[in-house]
Amino acid sequence: MSAPLAVLTDGEEHTRLRKQIQPGFSKGAMSAWQEIVEKLAVELVSDLLNNPGCDVVQHLAIPMPIRLIAQILGVPEDDVDDFRRWSENAVRVMDLTPTRAGLIGATRSVSAMVALQRYFVKQFAHGGLKGSGTVLGRLLEHNTDGSLTDRQLLLIATHLLIAGNETTTNLLGGMFDTLARHPNQYDLIRANPDLIPTAVEEQLRITTPIQNLYRYTRADYQIGDVTIPAGSRVLLSFGAANRDPAVFDEPDEYRADRNPRAHVAFGYGPHMCLGAPLARMEAQAVLRQLVTRVSRLSPNGPTTWSAHSSLRGPTYLPIHLTPA
Repeated sequence: MSAPLAVLTDGEEHTRLRKQIQPGFSKGAMSAWQEIVEKLAVELVSDLLNNPGCDVVQHLAIPMPIRLIAQILGVPEDDVDDFRRWSENAVRVMDLTPTRAGLIGATRSVSAMVALQRYFVKQFAHGGLKGSGTVLGRLLEHNTDGSLTDRQLLLIATHLLIAGNETTTNLLGGMFDTLARHPNQYDLIRANPDLIPTAVEEQLRITTPIQNLYRYTRADYQIGDVTIPAGSRVLLSFGAANRDPAVFDEPDEYRADRNPRAHVAFGYGPHMCLGAPLARMEAQAVLRQLVTRVSRLSPNGPTTWSAHSSLRGPTYLPIHLTPA
């Protein structure tokens, strides 16, 4: 795919792409999706309770965001498994390394993006998206001047899958791991449900689902005795920034009642993630279900974490939930 994703662009190009994507994430859209999110949270937490000690990644952290995005994009239930496979492979484009494994991953990413392209081109040809209430339907309704092409709609859909799938999976998985290993903090949240929003923000800070991304300097920048020239490619480490002791007291500790306003888990400024409200909505809905229905989360074995350089989250997370 030759055209860029908004998350990997800067300047005027990024502004143009973001403006086209924005209508799909209006307050009205978020309100419409709240009911879907709540129903998924109820269903998937019930599944965990019915399968004590199961892998939370496979039973909740993966299916929740992919099923939500599928509904947002108007993908039929029968196609969700294909979408999960395509998006998991497509997201590897953010983790390209000059190794044999990296090249294999890049090939899979390209193949997944081609599959997505074919799927959405077929969807566009049916002409049933406009007025559908999906993200793509809302974008088409705002496309009165015809400036938004099928190609751009495809990129938006792909961007949603990449940015809103595995990152939210990492957030949800990380949240379960944290609460299982910090029972005192879970008890604090259960006793004070008003802490749910700040507890999720603290989880974003401590886990940081996207650890780093490349950016380019627009001007010379001085750090200590070193000058980074304008136009340099630099790797921004959001994970390190979120544990900066100059900003956060005892940064390696998870505190559910901390209000980490300065965290950059969703980026900053023009690159602030458009899907951030949706990710927050999912995590808060799940946590509300937990504090209402579960008295204790207990590790049922060691957690396995991803080995990607930029994407961080559990890949295997056996947790036992004790009903309240």
